Amino acid sequence: MSLSKPILNLVASYLQNLYLHPIKTKAITSCVVGSAGSIASQLVSGDTVRLDPVLAFGLYGLIFGGTIPHYFYEFVERVFPHETAAFPLAKKLLFERLIFAPIMQAFSLYTLARFEGKNHNAALKQLNALYLTVLEANWKWLTLFQIINMAFIPPMLRVLFMNLVGFGWAMFVASKRRQQTKKKD
Repeated sequence: MSLSKPILNLVASYLQNLYLHPIKTKAITSCVVGSAGSIASQLVSGDTVRLDPVLAFGLYGLIFGGTIPHYFYEFVERVFPHETAAFPLAKKLLFERLIFAPIMQAFSLYTLARFEGKNHNAALKQLNALYLTVLEANWKWLTLFQIINMAFIPPMLRVLFMNLVGFGWAMFVASKRRQQTKKKD
């Protein structure tokens, strides 16, 4: 019982901050999860932990990883309201998978490369090398989680849910980017 009280206090504090400061809370959560995913990816691969990818994933999460999904999920709820739209889950899912995911994936790959200090041409080259592989994996592995997210998770917690899924996704993207960099060298 002694362990449960600090955990419940942490959850209560998180939910309070999520309610009072949703964008800031989601941004910080995305920063922590992205950084942790990058570190875990490097540790699992046996590499020494390099700071530049950790900072890139953290900065990306802080600036974009919490804010863009926050506004996206609000937008989707307005465009496809559950009460009035026919097949709202299917419409939300198709919109997310066919429009939002491809754009966000390209943006993420390019931005991560820039945050690591690569110039525009190097970032575009890495984007071209990885985009189709990563997008295909996104569609293959994250579609089920998006169904769960949009069907069962309350809108306020959707970014958090995808951040938790995103821990594994960050590991995958980091490993693909590292493999591509090693091929180039």
